[in-house]
Amino acid sequence: MEFPKWVKIRQKFTGPEVKDIDQEIANQLSSVHLMASIKPGMRIAITAGSRGIANIARIVRATANELKRAGAEPFIVPAMGSHGGATAEGQVEVLHSLGITEEFCGAPIRSSMEVVKIGETDQGMPVHIDKHAWEADGIILMGRVKVHTDFKSPIGIESGLMKMSAIGLGKHKQALLIHTYGVQGIRDMMPEVAKVVLQKANILCGVAIIENAFEQTAKIEAIPTAQIPEREKELLKESASYMPSLPTDAIDILMVDEIGKNYSGTGMDTNIIGRIRILGVEEPKTPNIKYIIASDLSEESHGNALGIGLADLTTRRLFEKIDLQKMNENVITSSFLYRAMIPIVLESDRDAFVAALRCNWGVEPKQARIMRIPNTLHLETLYVSEALLPDIRDKAHIEILGELQEMQFDENGYLPKFHK
Repeated sequence: MEFPKWVKIRQKFTGPEVKDIDQEIANQLSSVHLMASIKPGMRIAITAGSRGIANIARIVRATANELKRAGAEPFIVPAMGSHGGATAEGQVEVLHSLGITEEFCGAPIRSSMEVVKIGETDQGMPVHIDKHAWEADGIILMGRVKVHTDFKSPIGIESGLMKMSAIGLGKHKQALLIHTYGVQGIRDMMPEVAKVVLQKANILCGVAIIENAFEQTAKIEAIPTAQIPEREKELLKESASYMPSLPTDAIDILMVDEIGKNYSGTGMDTNIIGRIRILGVEEPKTPNIKYIIASDLSEESHGNALGIGLADLTTRRLFEKIDLQKMNENVITSSFLYRAMIPIVLESDRDAFVAALRCNWGVEPKQARIMRIPNTLHLETLYVSEALLPDIRDKAHIEILGELQEMQFDENGYLPKFHK
């Protein structure tokens, strides 16, 4: 089969960037008068999730340093529901993969799956919180605000501090309770659980993080606890305005070099690829991608290939890296089973392309509209086939780098590592 030629392009995104993390954290914590409420010896929990957030280890460290300056004793609590195989050890492993270590952050990690029931929602759902966090003298709720990969909220609460307080701090037990109701659980019940946590737990403030399209820290904002629900809605709109996207909507084959939990909670960001695959949820109309190839799994995912079910084809390389226990625990907790279904497994990238091109009905291989991206988080530099050039050539934010070239596979049939 004769493959189409492709060329590397660069997308130019815009958005603010926080340059000095330490100073910004100091400024933000000061803006909510946090230090005035800190007494020497207070044990303060800082939440840390499982997402690959830009500068997250530095942000946690800077927060811990400010608390220590005030005489407090900060510690880090993994707040990630069922991730890390729903074990205390696995959740520490996830934090370490994100650079959040006791040595770097200067604060101990206290990981446990034990929770305390602290109340119920008005609808009768029990509300739980991590035992270490509950027994602390205060909690700093830290997390990234971003559009969710499973749903669109009518009230503007999606992925952020509210979700961190409900599912993150609620550990495996609360995640199971909420996800038992599917989309209704995380869309409608999760905010109600979060409200109980904000009312009952000693949360000193929230620290919200927003990223720009380059996966840089665009904003860090400390929020008084009572203002978290309303302020998060505003930050979600701001975050959405910075999101990257693919340069065109009509694609025959999308090659994703790596999927993984460090790129998205769903392995591939559903907002980027236009696939949700949740029972009863309508699929997005754009982008329209016929076939998605998932080539590899990131090391940071530790075998959790949740999101592989969003692809149509994958490689033996990725398949052999899957830790079924970790992936299955995560997907069964979420109750979105389609996302862990294994697609057709081919021996290599080359074989996956051959299969996809063979099934691209009525389109000659050389005319196929193909795109290659490193992952769904980094979309600045990518490859597009010759057939896509008319769609993007005149777009002001796109720069074509070099000339068209042949696809180059190694002796095992894989494409070389993606270089920006």
